[in-house]
Amino acid sequence: MVNNMAYQKERLRRTMMFVPGNNPGMMKDAHLYGADSLMFDLEDSVKLSEKDAARFLVYNALTTLNYGDVEKVVRINPLNTEFGKADIDAMVKAGVDVIRLPKSETAEDVIEVDKYITECEIKYGMEVGSTGMMAAIESALGVINAYSIATASNRLIGIALGAEDYVTDLKTSRTPSGIELFAARTQIVIASRAAGIAALDTVFSDVNDEDGFRKEVQLIKDLGFDGKSVLNPRQIGPVIEIFTPTQKEIDHAERVIEALKEAESKGLGVISLDGKMIDKPVVIRAQRTLELAEAAGIYNRQKRGEN
Repeated sequence: MVNNMAYQKERLRRTMMFVPGNNPGMMKDAHLYGADSLMFDLEDSVKLSEKDAARFLVYNALTTLNYGDVEKVVRINPLNTEFGKADIDAMVKAGVDVIRLPKSETAEDVIEVDKYITECEIKYGMEVGSTGMMAAIESALGVINAYSIATASNRLIGIALGAEDYVTDLKTSRTPSGIELFAARTQIVIASRAAGIAALDTVFSDVNDEDGFRKEVQLIKDLGFDGKSVLNPRQIGPVIEIFTPTQKEIDHAERVIEALKEAESKGLGVISLDGKMIDKPVVIRAQRTLELAEAAGIYNRQKRGEN
């Protein structure tokens, strides 16, 4: 396990857009659509005959294009394939922000990749720990082991649900209600929160069903996810809208923090707002609302005179 975690874990990850590693046109323009993270895919979206070419294309994109502040993630092929180690070597050399492991089932899966990333960082004279990791959970065994996976490496910035393989493993299929994913979603959120890392939801494949998409995004936000993987640029806006605090929520959070400050200045042990008692969880949620609003660029705590 890496003890020095150099990669930044805390940042907005409301949207993580899939970009096929064999599509140079999409790679060229992907950062223009406003996603928080881009995930270049070397696994499922790339045919076996194109794996090496896709790796070369993604490497060149990462080393020649300016993606600005967008987080750059690459989904590699599993380490037990002939492509896994070559993917890691090339992506670490390219300076990718995060390597995403597919089909993570045990802590050992994460540790094995962690060790090879370390070897590559040393090989290329990079700071050990400068490459982050994500683990995609896509099976019943992975869900059961979610917490041990989430805590297997200090490199991990988050864990994600991969629904298609998961429902296949459960011998069921995707439904409009998403009931088949409920247990996995809650387990992944709980594990990620206990580990102090992000939780990312799976894709919604019907890009034409905006109403169904919005309902699912609201559901996963209510469950506690940090964001959602998306397949199409059209899906980015609704996710950002739902995950970004509203002005009403910001105003209420400010009032909670002001009530806290007033109680502290008077030496009071009890905080009240509009005649109601304000306890610690309410204060923590208010602080989180303002942090998210500031990260989204719609609030400035310093300008408002806050710490």
